[in-house]
Amino acid sequence: MTRACLVDVYDTIVNSRFESRQRDVAAFAGVDADLWLAGWMTTRTERDLGTLSVADSVAQALLACGIDPAPELVDTIVGKDAELLRQQVRVFDDSIPFLTGVRASGMAIALVSNCGDSTRALLDYLGLIPLADAVVLSCEVGSMKPSPDIYRTALEDLGVAAADAVMIDDQPGFCAGAEAVGVRAIQIVRPELDGQVSRSAFPLVRSLLDVPALL
Repeated sequence: MTRACLVDVYDTIVNSRFESRQRDVAAFAGVDADLWLAGWMTTRTERDLGTLSVADSVAQALLACGIDPAPELVDTIVGKDAELLRQQVRVFDDSIPFLTGVRASGMAIALVSNCGDSTRALLDYLGLIPLADAVVLSCEVGSMKPSPDIYRTALEDLGVAAADAVMIDDQPGFCAGAEAVGVRAIQIVRPELDGQVSRSAFPLVRSLLDVPALL
C-alpha cells in the first residue's frame, strides 16, 4: 500500500528554465554567457550539498569570467537571480491538482530536491510548501540524489517505510537511487521540455495526473 509520495521539484513540479535563466543572469552581469555557465556548473555539487551558498557560487562564476567578485556586485547578482527565479520558474498546470489530490487521498508528500539555498524561498513564493508534509532540500540536509541518505531523510520525516513510498522524478538516475533504498520509482518526462524518452526502466508518465493510477 502506498502511504507516501516523494516528489522531485525542478522539471517535475516546476519548470526550472535553468540555462535560459542563467544566461539572463550573465547578461545582467555583463559577462560572456558560456563562461558564466561553465563557472556556475563547476560549483554545482558543492552548492547542492550546501557547502557553498548561491552567493559563493556567484563569486566563483565571476572569477571564471575574469571579474573581481566584489561583495556589492555579488549581492546585486544574487538578488537578480532570486528575482529571475520568481519571474521565470513556473508551476506546471498539473502540479497543484496532483499534490492536493494525493494529500486528500490520505497519502503524505515530501518534496525532495537537489538544489541550492535559494530554493526554499522560491517554493514558499510559489505557494508549494503548504502542499507538502516535508520539504527535503539537499543543500539543507547535506546529501543529494542519488545518495541513499536524502531518500531516507524524507522517509524519516514522513514516518513511512521505503516499501510504502513512491518517488516521482524526471531523472532516471534519481529514480534508480530511490529504488536502491526500496522506494518504488515513477519517471516523468514532460513533452513541454522536449522529452523524447519512449522507454524507461521505470513506469513512465507524461503528466502528474497519470500518477495516481500507478499508486
